[in-house]
Amino acid sequence: MNMLRDQQRVINSLCSVYYPAAEDMKDARQDVILQLWKAWSSFRNESQTSTWVYRIGLNTLLNKKRQESKQPLASSFNNIDELTLQATAQFDDDLELLKQIIGWLGNLEKAIVVLHLEGYKHKEIADMLNLSPSNVGTRMNRIKLKLKNYHQQNSHEPQ
Repeated sequence: MNMLRDQQRVINSLCSVYYPAAEDMKDARQDVILQLWKAWSSFRNESQTSTWVYRIGLNTLLNKKRQESKQPLASSFNNIDELTLQATAQFDDDLELLKQIIGWLGNLEKAIVVLHLEGYKHKEIADMLNLSPSNVGTRMNRIKLKLKNYHQQNSHEPQ
């Protein structure tokens, strides 16, 4: 499917933000691709392909997260260990640090950041997420402040 090849970057970015561990990201990517394949016949070209792909991908990942949150706590201990290691590890790559910080945001905030980093304008983000452009702008400013505060609190050594 040419659409998958063309939209690969958006799919990968979205999956890696919600599932930073490589194996989990691969599973999430497969889930998104499966949903895209199932929904392809219903695509009516009323929006850009990238908007449609993003909506399908985001909904797939949010549903996956909801289902996982309903699982017993014992099954998520591996994720806790991984998050602890990620939080305490020294990052020498700015991209990895950014991914770690974004990981602490809420689901809607992650979606806004991913779309912003992919180069979408506030109006396009608003259309994709069913928000107003001014709401996206306000949320983006709050997210920037949150990221800045998180980085400042976690980047200096204790005194």
